[in-house]
Amino acid sequence: MDITYRAANFSIKRIMRLLCRTDDSKWAKIPEQGPLIMAVNHINFVEIPIMYTHLMPRPITAFVKSVGWDKPFTRWVFTLWGGIPLQRGEADMTAMRAGLAALDEGKILAIAPEGKRTGNGKLIEGHPGIVTIALKSKAPILPVVFFGQEHLWPNIKRLRRTDFNMIVGQPFTLDRGGAPATKQIRRQMTDEIMFQLARLLPAQNRGVYADLPAATEKYLRFLPQTLTVDGRRLTVDD
Repeated sequence: MDITYRAANFSIKRIMRLLCRTDDSKWAKIPEQGPLIMAVNHINFVEIPIMYTHLMPRPITAFVKSVGWDKPFTRWVFTLWGGIPLQRGEADMTAMRAGLAALDEGKILAIAPEGKRTGNGKLIEGHPGIVTIALKSKAPILPVVFFGQEHLWPNIKRLRRTDFNMIVGQPFTLDRGGAPATKQIRRQMTDEIMFQLARLLPAQNRGVYADLPAATEKYLRFLPQTLTVDGRRLTVDD
């Protein structure tokens, strides 16, 4: 890890601390080793720099819309962080292969199934790309939600810091039970993933996934949640 990477992360982390209050202890629930798909909601721009700087030096990458490479500064940052450019609105097989390669290298791959920022913090319908990657890689999925930063811009105008809240759920894998991964099954798997995010969010942030009693878990296989403390792996009750 070179000095440019360290200096950039240090500077960006300091800027994020000026804008947001975060509970750094929550990041300890992210596994330190092994391939992992981190399924997250996407409200605004602050999640990406906070994720990268708080998980350092854990190798992490994420899909970033390709237009992010159009501006010199964001192109420099996303390249430094090893982001994967994604052509929105199409089946981007190049990005898919890069994501699978990252998991094969033991990295975290952060995916926002919603596919775009919501701004208001309310969940919108997820896209099935995460299902394709999970089935091909067999990597576990860890649901992680953020909320509070939907108030970022009003707080900036009032010169107030914003509470950046984070909750880590229980990891799981997808199991289609031998059935073909039809469009209908992939849709149900996507919704099951999204409902896991919704369960972690306050009621006002659940959006189109607010009807929790309608959630199913047919294709989810839950795993123990673990934490590394002084080199020991411990099970955590969320």
